[in-house]
Amino acid sequence: MEWKNIYRGMMMGASDVIPGVSGGTIAVLLGIYDRLIAAINGLMSKEWKKHLGFLIPLGLGIVTAIFSLAKLIEWLFEHYPGPMQFFFLGLIIGILPNLLQKADAKKTFKLKHIVLLLIGAVLVGSMGFMQEAEEAVIENLTISTYVLLFFSGFIASAAMVLPGISGSFILMVIGVYYTIISAISNLQLDVIAVVGIGIVIGIVTMSKIVNYFLTNFHTATFALIIGLVIGSIVVVFPGWPTTGGLVGISIVTFATGLFVAYILGRVEYKE
Repeated sequence: MEWKNIYRGMMMGASDVIPGVSGGTIAVLLGIYDRLIAAINGLMSKEWKKHLGFLIPLGLGIVTAIFSLAKLIEWLFEHYPGPMQFFFLGLIIGILPNLLQKADAKKTFKLKHIVLLLIGAVLVGSMGFMQEAEEAVIENLTISTYVLLFFSGFIASAAMVLPGISGSFILMVIGVYYTIISAISNLQLDVIAVVGIGIVIGIVTMSKIVNYFLTNFHTATFALIIGLVIGSIVVVFPGWPTTGGLVGISIVTFATGLFVAYILGRVEYKE
């Protein structure tokens, strides 16, 4: 068992609760994205025990973070959304040099790879201009509501697998984000189960697609992935703070994100 995956999973789980931040992005920042995709696809292979040893601690960390941090993150995002987003902004910007180094971009990237990187950046960056749906917690649950929640989980989790595309943001656009966060906070098991099934099926489906491209077009796929991460900067950027207090807090959280990125670079990319 790779027990240090618990802290990796907690970072991914915490990010998945926050609109604008992708668990896939965090997996890339942690340097485990390609291993994650391979492990999910390897569950049906002869080496399934090895892949379970990678996935179980990661899953424990994700679930622990989602359930233990949901209320805290909900509160922080409600009262201090800007500083929180500046933290992730610093994290993403700070880790980009490590991503480019891991991809050996100077040697392997040709014009077509740069074009793919730009396409990825524009694709995700344009999501920053999408409008979130006006929503409240859905209290009257019908069969059609459960169907909506299932497909919302499917679509959002497929997005989570792709770096830069926030599953939580997709849920906000669909209009079910606060319903799902409320269900997690209050342990509403029926909603959690329906969304959870959709998430599992979505992750497996998208992972198979991504695994095919990573296996057969590794450099091109990695160039696109880095572009998706770069594009997420536009989505995460909350705008400039309007008060002196928020400016100070945002500077601190941004610097903290850069520092965490530096530590991650030392731990995850220099092994």
